Amino acid sequence: MNAPERSSAFILDEDSGEQKVTYTTDTKVTNAGTFRLNKEDHTIANLFRMQLLRDPSVRFAGYYHPHPLVYYINLKVQTTNSNVAPVEVLSSAIEDLTNETDHLITQFQDATESWKREHDGDMGGQF
Repeated sequence: MNAPERSSAFILDEDSGEQKVTYTTDTKVTNAGTFRLNKEDHTIANLFRMQLLRDPSVRFAGYYHPHPLVYYINLKVQTTNSNVAPVEVLSSAIEDLTNETDHLITQFQDATESWKREHDGDMGGQF
């Protein structure tokens, strides 16, 4: 069968020195750069894009996936001034997403435990 190995879509090839994220400064636009996210897809790219656009110091954030059989995403970021670098705003966006995820996990666990306490006798010990 003429198909790429499925694991090549999500496992980094460490033998060839493949890195998860690389950054290239844009030479034509000031305060801009492109992050190449290896072995990622639209899910993480859209999360990053939306979180970056919430930041007032970000002028532009967008991504493109060149082809379905190419396993990387290019994320372009431009900031509003030279005091804030694209690397800094992406790092801040990742930290914010981590905090939001932690908050969601905590809320879910609290709600689940509360529901279990309220419905302990109703389910016949299934939970």
